[in-house]
Amino acid sequence: MSSTAHTHGAHEPVRKSTGRLVLAWLLVGIPLAYGVFQTLTQVAALFG
Repeated sequence: MSSTAHTHGAHEPVRKSTGRLVLAWLLVGIPLAYGVFQTLTQVAALFG
């Protein structure tokens, strides 16, 4: 009895639009980076 399962589509590339992926990361990453920057700035002012 084999413990590995064979799937036919295991090596097919996923065809997602790279542009949409980049746009999604930018929509999340830019506000996140801004929030981290603001938090670190306020922490520095609090302890500095």
